[in-house]
Amino acid sequence: MDNNNPTNAAGTACTQTEIFKFQPTSGVAEYHVMIGVTDTDLPFAGQAEAVLTTFYDLLDGELKGAVPVFKRYFLSDAANQADVLLGMSEENPDCPVSLVEQAPLNKTKIALWAYLQTGVQSQVLHNGLFEVKHGAYRHLWGASAYNRAANSEYQTRLLLNDYVMQLMEQGYKLADNCVRTWFFVQNVDVNYGGVVKARNAVFATQNLTEKTHYIASTGIGGRHADPKVLVQLDTYAVGGLQPGQMRYLYAPTHLNPTYEYGVSFERGTYVDYGDRRQVFISGTASINNKGEIMYPRDIRRQTERMWENVEALLKEAGCTFDDIGQMIVYLRDEADYDVVKAMFGERFPHTPKVFVHAAVCRPGWLIEMECMGVKALENKNYAPF
Repeated sequence: MDNNNPTNAAGTACTQTEIFKFQPTSGVAEYHVMIGVTDTDLPFAGQAEAVLTTFYDLLDGELKGAVPVFKRYFLSDAANQADVLLGMSEENPDCPVSLVEQAPLNKTKIALWAYLQTGVQSQVLHNGLFEVKHGAYRHLWGASAYNRAANSEYQTRLLLNDYVMQLMEQGYKLADNCVRTWFFVQNVDVNYGGVVKARNAVFATQNLTEKTHYIASTGIGGRHADPKVLVQLDTYAVGGLQPGQMRYLYAPTHLNPTYEYGVSFERGTYVDYGDRRQVFISGTASINNKGEIMYPRDIRRQTERMWENVEALLKEAGCTFDDIGQMIVYLRDEADYDVVKAMFGERFPHTPKVFVHAAVCRPGWLIEMECMGVKALENKNYAPF
């Protein structure tokens, strides 16, 4: 029997930890961990040390035997914090580490989302991707890829072309194996257009079109420590999938196809394995099935419509919010934090989540969220996860 159960842990005296556990009776267990700081008086080094100590205490205690698969640190000032954090971390990271300036909205300087699994073998490949292997599948994670080309369009082209080559080296294709991408865009109101243009162009060369499919994705405001870096890319791909094992979510009663307003990503994706279904919901905002922003300038109603859209996508995947292991909530205006935190706290009191300051790709959207989930499944057509 699986234990699909979010729990709260106190963490250290100055941190708060939320943990989601998916623990089948056999096979790989999965965990999502969110660690935040509660003491705003600590300097950055003190806050970072508290987060790291809490995380490694979990690895030695409650989550002993679990292997970190992916970590993302949310920073309030990457230019002054990224080097400090990396200097405090292990020289050879145990998994891909994503660093992005998206300030935690509880007025602290750092927060951590970590994804862990049991019973897996992991290693860094020569091309920089991290391989997590178990059973019939190879999971390839990438974090914080960047370059310093002249503008956001060129940077995105280089990022995607490099990623296509990384996958080709492993015998994989962007269209067949990539499950999820994240684009973090400095000054998204100005630079997102270049990201869209480049992504559309590269995807067209990879058989990713409105007649085939795209890739689940989030494109959101976020800064690198280097101001010349306009776009960062995180990625996740799976090798060993059979045709039809990965499917795409549309919820046409609530959302329109993204190509109708010139962009190329899927609203969500799910992957079936022999023992579970994993679902990945892209960055989702308050939009209707005509591509129109719903409830401009009303944070409460935008939040409710966003939930409704996510719920429709989850339903299409045969899932509910009870299956969700983590939520990342992006707010354009810091002043909306108290309202939104209270709303999420009432509806999702036990789901691990983090609220960060990040502009959504359309100025009229005040809020966006993404999430990942997993539910038990018995499908004899596929090998277990």
